[in-house]
Amino acid sequence: MSVEIPDREALLRLTSPVAYGDGKALRGGALHLSSVLPAVSDALGSPVGTRIHADPVVVRGALGMPQASSVIVVLVDGLGYWNIASRIGHAPYLRSLLADSVNQRPISTCTPSTTVAAMATFGTGTCPGLTGMTGYTQRNPDTGRLCQLIQFRDAPDPLDVQRMPTVFEALAQRGVRVTSVGLPKFANSPLTRAALRGSDYHGNLSPAGRIRLACEAAREPGLTYLYIRDTDKVGHNYGWNSDHWIGAFEGVDAQLHMLRRRAPRGTLIVITADHGMIETDPGQRIDVAEHPELARGVRMVGGEPRAPMLYTDDDADPDDVAQRWQEALGGLAQVRTRRQAIAEGLFGKVDDRIVPMLGDVIVHAAQRVTIVDSGTQSDKATRLPSVHGSLSMAEMDIPLIMDMA
Repeated sequence: MSVEIPDREALLRLTSPVAYGDGKALRGGALHLSSVLPAVSDALGSPVGTRIHADPVVVRGALGMPQASSVIVVLVDGLGYWNIASRIGHAPYLRSLLADSVNQRPISTCTPSTTVAAMATFGTGTCPGLTGMTGYTQRNPDTGRLCQLIQFRDAPDPLDVQRMPTVFEALAQRGVRVTSVGLPKFANSPLTRAALRGSDYHGNLSPAGRIRLACEAAREPGLTYLYIRDTDKVGHNYGWNSDHWIGAFEGVDAQLHMLRRRAPRGTLIVITADHGMIETDPGQRIDVAEHPELARGVRMVGGEPRAPMLYTDDDADPDDVAQRWQEALGGLAQVRTRRQAIAEGLFGKVDDRIVPMLGDVIVHAAQRVTIVDSGTQSDKATRLPSVHGSLSMAEMDIPLIMDMA
Protein backbone atom coordinates (compact mmCIF):
# COMPACT_ATOMS: atom_id res chain seq x y z
CA MET A 1 0.00 0.00 0.00
CA SER A 2 1.38 3.41 -0.95
CA VAL A 3 -1.24 5.71 0.60
CA GLU A 4 0.40 8.52 2.54
CA ILE A 5 -1.54 9.26 5.73
CA PRO A 6 -1.64 12.94 6.76
CA ASP A 7 -0.74 13.78 10.35
CA ARG A 8 -3.52 13.95 12.92
CA GLU A 9 -3.66 17.75 12.86
CA ALA A 10 -4.28 17.71 9.12
CA LEU A 11 -6.93 15.01 9.40
CA LEU A 12 -8.80 17.03 12.03
CA ARG A 13 -8.57 20.36 10.20
CA LEU A 14 -11.92 21.54 8.85
CA THR A 15 -12.19 21.44 5.08
CA SER A 16 -14.15 23.58 2.66
CA PRO A 17 -17.72 22.43 1.92
CA VAL A 18 -18.00 19.73 -0.74
CA ALA A 19 -19.55 20.41 -4.12
CA TYR A 20 -22.48 18.42 -5.50
CA GLY A 21 -22.81 17.58 -9.18
CA ASP A 22 -21.27 15.69 -12.09
CA GLY A 23 -18.18 17.81 -12.62
CA LYS A 24 -14.73 18.05 -11.12
CA ALA A 25 -14.35 19.90 -7.83
CA LEU A 26 -11.75 20.48 -5.15
CA ARG A 27 -13.83 18.18 -2.93
CA GLY A 28 -16.89 16.18 -3.93
CA GLY A 29 -18.51 16.72 -7.30
CA ALA A 30 -18.53 13.39 -9.11
CA LEU A 31 -16.27 11.95 -6.38
CA HIS A 32 -19.05 11.83 -3.81
CA LEU A 33 -21.24 9.35 -1.97
CA SER A 34 -24.24 10.62 -3.95
CA SER A 35 -22.50 9.44 -7.14
CA VAL A 36 -22.16 5.79 -6.17
CA LEU A 37 -25.59 4.42 -7.06
CA PRO A 38 -26.01 6.53 -10.22
CA ALA A 39 -22.61 5.20 -11.35
CA VAL A 40 -23.64 1.65 -10.46
CA SER A 41 -26.86 2.06 -12.45
CA ASP A 42 -24.80 2.95 -15.52
CA ALA A 43 -22.43 0.03 -14.85
CA LEU A 44 -25.50 -2.22 -14.99
CA GLY A 45 -26.56 -0.68 -18.31
CA SER A 46 -29.60 1.10 -16.90
CA PRO A 47 -28.43 4.64 -16.09
CA VAL A 48 -30.48 6.55 -13.51
CA GLY A 49 -30.09 10.31 -13.35
CA THR A 50 -30.98 12.35 -10.27
CA ARG A 51 -31.49 16.03 -9.46
CA ILE A 52 -27.81 16.19 -8.53
CA HIS A 53 -26.29 13.79 -11.04
CA ALA A 54 -27.88 14.22 -14.45
CA ASP A 55 -25.29 12.12 -16.27
CA PRO A 56 -24.50 8.73 -14.68
CA VAL A 57 -22.04 8.02 -17.51
CA VAL A 58 -19.87 10.92 -16.36
CA VAL A 59 -19.84 9.93 -12.69
CA ARG A 60 -19.09 6.29 -13.50
CA GLY A 61 -16.14 7.44 -15.58
CA ALA A 62 -14.92 9.76 -12.82
CA LEU A 63 -15.09 6.92 -10.28
CA GLY A 64 -13.32 4.50 -12.62
CA MET A 65 -16.10 1.95 -12.21
CA PRO A 66 -16.20 -0.91 -14.74
CA GLN A 67 -19.38 -2.31 -16.26
CA ALA A 68 -20.86 -5.54 -14.91
CA SER A 69 -24.12 -7.42 -15.16
CA SER A 70 -24.23 -7.96 -11.39
CA VAL A 71 -23.00 -5.52 -8.73
CA ILE A 72 -22.79 -5.87 -4.95
CA VAL A 73 -22.54 -2.53 -3.14
CA VAL A 74 -21.38 -2.83 0.46
CA LEU A 75 -21.83 0.13 2.80
CA VAL A 76 -19.82 -0.25 6.01
CA ASP A 77 -21.17 2.16 8.60
CA GLY A 78 -18.53 4.44 10.11
CA LEU A 79 -15.56 3.03 8.17
CA GLY A 80 -13.96 6.22 6.88
CA TYR A 81 -11.09 6.17 4.41
CA TRP A 82 -8.51 7.35 6.95
CA ASN A 83 -9.81 4.91 9.58
CA ILE A 84 -9.04 2.14 7.08
CA ALA A 85 -5.66 3.55 6.08
CA SER A 86 -4.57 4.01 9.70
CA ARG A 87 -5.31 0.40 10.62
CA ILE A 88 -4.75 -1.32 7.28
CA GLY A 89 -2.32 -3.81 8.84
CA HIS A 90 -5.34 -5.47 10.45
CA ALA A 91 -7.18 -5.91 7.13
CA PRO A 92 -5.31 -8.11 4.63
CA TYR A 93 -8.13 -8.16 2.05
CA LEU A 94 -8.63 -4.39 2.02
CA ARG A 95 -4.86 -3.92 2.02
CA SER A 96 -4.62 -5.98 -1.15
CA LEU A 97 -7.28 -3.80 -2.81
CA LEU A 98 -5.57 -0.56 -1.83
CA ALA A 99 -2.58 -1.64 -3.92
CA ASP A 100 -4.70 -0.61 -6.93
CA SER A 101 -4.42 3.13 -7.59
CA VAL A 102 -8.13 3.51 -8.40
CA ASN A 103 -8.91 2.41 -4.83
CA GLN A 104 -6.40 4.76 -3.17
CA ARG A 105 -8.47 7.90 -3.73
CA PRO A 106 -11.07 8.83 -1.11
CA ILE A 107 -14.40 10.28 -2.10
CA SER A 108 -16.49 12.63 0.04
CA THR A 109 -19.62 12.12 2.07
CA CYS A 110 -22.32 14.74 2.65
CA THR A 111 -22.70 17.45 5.25
CA PRO A 112 -23.33 16.64 8.02
CA SER A 113 -21.11 13.55 7.91
CA THR A 114 -23.56 11.34 9.74
CA THR A 115 -25.63 8.23 9.06
CA VAL A 116 -29.09 9.77 8.67
CA ALA A 117 -27.99 12.36 6.14
CA ALA A 118 -25.57 10.04 4.35
CA MET A 119 -27.96 7.11 3.93
CA ALA A 120 -30.53 9.32 2.23
CA THR A 121 -27.83 10.97 0.12
CA PHE A 122 -26.60 7.52 -0.92
CA GLY A 123 -30.03 6.03 -1.55
CA THR A 124 -31.39 8.91 -3.62
CA GLY A 125 -28.19 10.08 -5.27
CA THR A 126 -28.98 13.62 -4.11
CA CYS A 127 -28.21 15.71 -1.01
CA PRO A 128 -29.60 16.55 2.46
CA GLY A 129 -31.14 19.78 1.20
CA LEU A 130 -33.43 17.72 -1.03
CA THR A 131 -34.03 14.66 1.16
CA GLY A 132 -34.94 16.59 4.30
CA MET A 133 -32.70 14.31 6.36
CA THR A 134 -30.26 16.85 7.70
CA GLY A 135 -29.06 15.45 11.03
CA TYR A 136 -29.53 12.94 13.81
CA THR A 137 -32.10 15.32 15.27
CA GLN A 138 -33.80 18.23 13.54
CA ARG A 139 -36.89 20.40 13.92
CA ASN A 140 -40.20 18.79 13.05
CA PRO A 141 -42.02 21.58 11.18
CA ASP A 142 -45.37 20.11 12.20
CA THR A 143 -44.73 20.37 15.95
CA GLY A 144 -41.83 22.78 16.32
CA ARG A 145 -40.04 20.22 18.48
CA LEU A 146 -36.96 18.11 17.83
CA CYS A 147 -37.41 14.77 16.12
CA GLN A 148 -34.89 11.94 15.82
CA LEU A 149 -34.34 10.38 12.40
CA ILE A 150 -32.80 6.99 13.15
CA GLN A 151 -36.04 5.55 14.54
CA PHE A 152 -38.04 8.62 13.38
CA ARG A 153 -39.03 9.35 16.95
CA ASP A 154 -41.48 12.30 17.15
CA ALA A 155 -40.98 12.73 13.39
CA PRO A 156 -43.38 12.96 10.45
CA ASP A 157 -43.93 9.86 8.34
CA PRO A 158 -40.66 8.77 6.64
CA LEU A 159 -42.23 9.13 3.20
CA ASP A 160 -43.29 12.67 4.03
CA VAL A 161 -39.84 13.71 5.25
CA GLN A 162 -37.90 12.06 2.42
CA ARG A 163 -39.80 12.54 -0.86
CA MET A 164 -36.98 12.04 -3.36
CA PRO A 165 -37.22 8.81 -5.40
CA THR A 166 -34.47 6.34 -4.58
CA VAL A 167 -32.16 4.81 -7.17
CA PHE A 168 -33.43 1.41 -5.97
CA GLU A 169 -36.99 2.43 -6.93
CA ALA A 170 -35.92 3.72 -10.33
CA LEU A 171 -34.02 0.53 -11.17
CA ALA A 172 -36.84 -1.73 -9.97
CA GLN A 173 -39.36 0.20 -12.10
CA ARG A 174 -37.19 -0.62 -15.12
CA GLY A 175 -37.25 -4.31 -14.32
CA VAL A 176 -33.75 -4.47 -12.84
CA ARG A 177 -33.39 -6.83 -9.87
CA VAL A 178 -32.64 -4.86 -6.68
CA THR A 179 -31.94 -6.75 -3.45
CA SER A 180 -31.00 -5.41 0.00
CA VAL A 181 -29.39 -7.59 2.65
CA GLY A 182 -29.06 -6.70 6.33
CA LEU A 183 -30.37 -7.42 9.79
CA PRO A 184 -34.01 -8.57 9.79
CA LYS A 185 -35.08 -5.69 12.03
CA PHE A 186 -34.08 -3.16 9.38
CA ALA A 187 -36.34 -4.65 6.69
CA ASN A 188 -39.14 -2.13 7.20
CA SER A 189 -37.51 0.35 9.56
CA PRO A 190 -38.35 4.04 9.17
CA LEU A 191 -34.81 4.77 7.96
CA THR A 192 -35.01 2.02 5.35
CA ARG A 193 -38.38 3.27 4.12
CA ALA A 194 -37.11 6.83 3.92
CA ALA A 195 -33.68 6.38 2.39
CA LEU A 196 -33.44 2.91 0.85
CA ARG A 197 -36.92 1.93 -0.26
CA GLY A 198 -37.57 0.04 -3.48
CA SER A 199 -35.58 -3.16 -3.04
CA ASP A 200 -36.46 -6.73 -2.15
CA TYR A 201 -35.14 -7.03 1.42
CA HIS A 202 -33.54 -10.22 2.79
CA GLY A 203 -32.49 -10.42 6.43
CA ASN A 204 -30.30 -12.73 8.47
CA LEU A 205 -28.99 -12.48 12.02
CA SER A 206 -25.47 -13.75 11.31
CA PRO A 207 -22.74 -12.07 9.24
CA ALA A 208 -22.07 -15.29 7.36
CA GLY A 209 -25.78 -15.66 6.65
CA ARG A 210 -25.94 -12.16 5.22
CA ILE A 211 -22.91 -12.82 3.01
CA ARG A 212 -24.58 -16.00 1.75
CA LEU A 213 -27.79 -14.13 0.93
CA ALA A 214 -25.92 -11.40 -0.94
CA CYS A 215 -23.99 -13.92 -3.02
CA GLU A 216 -27.11 -15.91 -3.81
CA ALA A 217 -28.88 -12.75 -4.98
CA ALA A 218 -25.90 -11.78 -7.13
CA ARG A 219 -26.29 -14.91 -9.25
CA GLU A 220 -29.01 -13.03 -11.10
CA PRO A 221 -28.06 -9.82 -12.97
CA GLY A 222 -28.85 -6.65 -11.06
CA LEU A 223 -27.94 -4.76 -7.90
CA THR A 224 -27.35 -6.20 -4.44
CA TYR A 225 -26.93 -3.87 -1.48
CA LEU A 226 -25.27 -5.15 1.72
CA TYR A 227 -25.13 -3.12 4.94
CA ILE A 228 -22.51 -3.77 7.66
CA ARG A 229 -22.79 -1.70 10.84
CA ASP A 230 -20.10 -3.25 13.11
CA THR A 231 -17.43 -0.53 13.05
CA ASP A 232 -19.82 2.36 13.74
CA LYS A 233 -21.52 0.67 16.67
CA VAL A 234 -18.25 -0.37 18.30
CA GLY A 235 -16.63 2.98 17.57
CA HIS A 236 -19.37 4.89 19.38
CA ASN A 237 -19.23 2.57 22.37
CA TYR A 238 -15.47 2.07 22.76
CA GLY A 239 -13.66 4.49 20.43
CA TRP A 240 -12.35 3.81 16.96
CA ASN A 241 -8.77 3.37 18.22
CA SER A 242 -9.74 0.78 20.82
CA ASP A 243 -8.93 -2.91 20.74
CA HIS A 244 -12.68 -3.53 20.43
CA TRP A 245 -12.78 -1.47 17.24
CA ILE A 246 -9.73 -3.15 15.78
CA GLY A 247 -11.40 -6.51 16.41
CA ALA A 248 -14.56 -5.30 14.67
CA PHE A 249 -12.48 -3.98 11.75
CA GLU A 250 -10.75 -7.34 11.40
CA GLY A 251 -14.18 -8.97 11.38
CA VAL A 252 -15.43 -6.62 8.66
CA ASP A 253 -12.36 -7.38 6.53
CA ALA A 254 -13.02 -11.09 6.96
CA GLN A 255 -16.65 -10.62 5.90
CA LEU A 256 -15.60 -8.69 2.82
CA HIS A 257 -13.05 -11.34 1.90
CA MET A 258 -15.70 -14.04 2.32
CA LEU A 259 -17.98 -12.04 0.03
CA ARG A 260 -15.24 -11.86 -2.58
CA ARG A 261 -14.59 -15.62 -2.41
CA ARG A 262 -18.26 -16.59 -2.63
CA ALA A 263 -19.58 -14.01 -5.08
CA PRO A 264 -20.39 -15.35 -8.57
CA ARG A 265 -17.60 -14.87 -11.06
CA GLY A 266 -17.84 -11.53 -12.86
CA THR A 267 -19.62 -9.77 -9.99
CA LEU A 268 -18.42 -6.22 -9.35
CA ILE A 269 -17.97 -5.52 -5.62
CA VAL A 270 -18.11 -1.85 -4.56
CA ILE A 271 -17.20 -0.99 -0.95
CA THR A 272 -18.03 2.40 0.54
CA ALA A 273 -19.12 4.02 3.82
CA ASP A 274 -21.36 6.77 5.11
CA HIS A 275 -18.74 8.70 7.14
CA GLY A 276 -15.50 8.41 9.08
CA MET A 277 -14.91 8.75 12.83
CA ILE A 278 -12.70 10.76 15.15
CA GLU A 279 -11.78 10.29 18.80
CA THR A 280 -13.25 12.85 21.16
CA ASP A 281 -11.32 14.72 23.85
CA PRO A 282 -13.19 14.90 27.17
CA GLY A 283 -11.30 18.13 27.88
CA GLN A 284 -12.81 19.66 24.72
CA ARG A 285 -16.42 18.81 25.55
CA ILE A 286 -18.48 22.01 25.51
CA ASP A 287 -21.83 21.79 27.28
CA VAL A 288 -24.24 24.53 26.18
CA ALA A 289 -26.18 24.10 29.42
CA GLU A 290 -23.07 25.18 31.36
CA HIS A 291 -22.32 28.27 29.26
CA PRO A 292 -24.94 31.03 29.58
CA GLU A 293 -23.36 33.03 26.74
CA LEU A 294 -23.99 30.07 24.42
CA ALA A 295 -27.43 29.18 25.76
CA ARG A 296 -28.81 32.72 25.47
CA GLY A 297 -31.29 32.99 22.61
CA VAL A 298 -31.11 29.26 21.81
CA ARG A 299 -34.37 27.35 22.20
CA MET A 300 -33.19 23.91 21.00
CA VAL A 301 -29.92 22.21 20.10
CA GLY A 302 -30.34 19.65 17.33
CA GLY A 303 -27.97 17.89 14.95
CA GLU A 304 -25.11 16.02 16.63
CA PRO A 305 -22.13 16.74 18.89
CA ARG A 306 -19.81 17.51 15.97
CA ALA A 307 -22.41 19.44 13.95
CA PRO A 308 -25.05 21.00 16.18
CA MET A 309 -27.93 22.94 14.67
CA LEU A 310 -29.19 25.78 16.85
CA TYR A 311 -32.84 26.75 16.76
CA THR A 312 -33.12 30.26 18.14
CA ASP A 313 -35.85 31.89 20.21
CA ASP A 314 -38.44 33.82 18.23
CA ASP A 315 -37.11 37.14 19.52
CA ALA A 316 -33.44 36.26 18.95
CA ASP A 317 -31.47 37.39 15.90
CA PRO A 318 -29.63 34.38 14.34
CA ASP A 319 -26.85 36.71 13.15
CA ASP A 320 -26.26 37.86 16.74
CA VAL A 321 -26.34 34.28 18.05
CA ALA A 322 -23.88 33.13 15.37
CA GLN A 323 -21.51 36.02 16.07
CA ARG A 324 -21.63 35.38 19.81
CA TRP A 325 -20.93 31.67 19.33
CA GLN A 326 -18.03 32.31 16.97
CA GLU A 327 -16.47 34.80 19.39
CA ALA A 328 -16.89 32.40 22.30
CA LEU A 329 -15.56 29.32 20.46
CA GLY A 330 -12.89 30.96 18.34
CA GLY A 331 -10.88 28.31 16.50
CA LEU A 332 -12.79 25.46 18.15
CA ALA A 333 -15.60 25.67 15.60
CA GLN A 334 -16.93 27.24 12.43
CA VAL A 335 -20.28 29.00 12.90
CA ARG A 336 -22.66 29.95 10.09
CA THR A 337 -26.19 31.21 9.95
CA ARG A 338 -28.64 29.07 8.02
CA ARG A 339 -28.60 31.62 5.25
CA GLN A 340 -24.81 31.42 5.00
CA ALA A 341 -24.82 27.62 5.10
CA ILE A 342 -27.32 27.40 2.26
CA ALA A 343 -25.44 30.01 0.21
CA GLU A 344 -22.18 28.06 0.64
CA GLY A 345 -23.86 24.84 -0.46
CA LEU A 346 -23.30 22.87 2.75
CA PHE A 347 -26.51 20.89 2.22
CA GLY A 348 -26.41 20.97 -1.60
CA LYS A 349 -29.54 22.20 -3.31
CA VAL A 350 -32.17 23.08 -0.71
CA ASP A 351 -35.90 22.82 -1.39
CA ASP A 352 -38.06 25.47 0.24
CA ARG A 353 -39.90 22.89 2.35
CA ILE A 354 -36.60 21.76 3.90
CA VAL A 355 -35.51 25.22 5.09
CA PRO A 356 -37.56 25.15 8.36
CA MET A 357 -35.97 21.81 9.28
CA LEU A 358 -32.49 23.35 9.29
CA GLY A 359 -31.10 25.13 12.32
CA ASP A 360 -31.10 28.93 12.37
CA VAL A 361 -27.38 28.60 13.16
CA ILE A 362 -25.14 25.77 11.94
CA VAL A 363 -21.99 24.87 13.87
CA HIS A 364 -19.11 22.57 12.87
CA ALA A 365 -16.73 21.53 15.62
CA ALA A 366 -12.97 21.56 14.98
CA GLN A 367 -10.10 19.59 16.50
CA ARG A 368 -11.60 16.93 18.82
CA VAL A 369 -14.32 19.21 20.16
CA THR A 370 -17.86 18.07 20.88
CA ILE A 371 -20.71 20.50 21.56
CA VAL A 372 -23.56 19.02 23.62
CA ASP A 373 -26.55 20.05 25.68
CA SER A 374 -26.83 18.10 28.93
CA GLY A 375 -30.16 19.81 29.55
CA THR A 376 -31.85 17.71 26.87
CA GLN A 377 -29.38 14.96 25.91
CA SER A 378 -28.50 11.82 27.88
CA ASP A 379 -25.15 11.76 29.66
CA LYS A 380 -23.98 8.81 27.54
CA ALA A 381 -24.85 10.62 24.32
CA THR A 382 -22.74 13.62 25.37
CA ARG A 383 -19.65 11.51 26.21
CA LEU A 384 -19.22 9.13 23.28
CA PRO A 385 -15.54 8.22 22.77
CA SER A 386 -15.74 8.50 18.99
CA VAL A 387 -18.11 10.59 16.89
CA HIS A 388 -18.60 12.17 13.46
CA GLY A 389 -20.62 14.87 11.72
CA SER A 390 -18.22 17.74 11.09
CA LEU A 391 -16.11 18.84 8.12
CA SER A 392 -12.71 17.30 8.89
CA MET A 393 -11.00 14.98 6.42
CA ALA A 394 -11.23 12.20 9.00
CA GLU A 395 -15.03 12.48 9.00
CA MET A 396 -15.70 13.52 5.40
CA ASP A 397 -13.37 11.21 3.44
CA ILE A 398 -14.85 7.79 2.70
CA PRO A 399 -13.66 4.83 0.62
CA LEU A 400 -14.74 3.83 -2.84
CA ILE A 401 -12.99 0.47 -3.17
CA MET A 402 -13.75 -1.90 -6.04
CA ASP A 403 -12.99 -5.55 -6.81
CA MET A 404 -14.15 -7.97 -9.48
CA ALA A 405 -14.96 -11.50 -8.39
